[in-house]
Amino acid sequence: MKITLIYDNEVYKEGLVSDWGFSCLVEVENVPKILFDTGANGSILLSNMKKLNIDPAIIDEIFISHSHWDHTGGLSDFLKIKPVNVYIPASCSEPGGAKEVIKVREPFKIHENIFSTGELKGIEQSLIVKTEKGLVIIAGCSHPGVKDILKRASELGKPYAIIGGLHGFNEFEVVKDLEIICPTHCTQFKSKIKTLYPKKYIDGGVGKVIEI
Repeated sequence: MKITLIYDNEVYKEGLVSDWGFSCLVEVENVPKILFDTGANGSILLSNMKKLNIDPAIIDEIFISHSHWDHTGGLSDFLKIKPVNVYIPASCSEPGGAKEVIKVREPFKIHENIFSTGELKGIEQSLIVKTEKGLVIIAGCSHPGVKDILKRASELGKPYAIIGGLHGFNEFEVVKDLEIICPTHCTQFKSKIKTLYPKKYIDGGVGKVIEI
């Protein structure tokens, strides 16, 4: 599988634009391409996509982690270009312009090897991809807590990686068994995580591509 960071607080590849928010493209073999979150600003989202040679036409679905503006701000602009199915947590307002809106409350199988954790603590869902190496978890902000996200994911197998915003996460021992940790966006303690797990840590930033 391949994950391309399109929107983040920092830039990894020169020429792209950083901004407060998060979005990434999730590509898994034999599965529709999924845009995870849409950042805060549609113009920045679409501009970064163009510079990364990501044609909106290749994206089949959008997965929204939670309703906060820095994860949904680019949604309406994208849907004007291509209406697609949108998976949202049940607490999120339905967007206009979608092909179909799927509200998610409980753990949910989206496609073969692609799952939602379900809406945890009434605010946020995370995306889970089952790979031969283990589970890859993509999180928007981890508002429900990394521990609870990993616990829910563990019902499907062994977590292998977590990528995305970890907010104020400081229960550092919770991720000790993961092989990849890529904290992005709102993560407050990136340097501490990197110090504790230097061999597992991957820097994020707009333009970063992670292949698993």
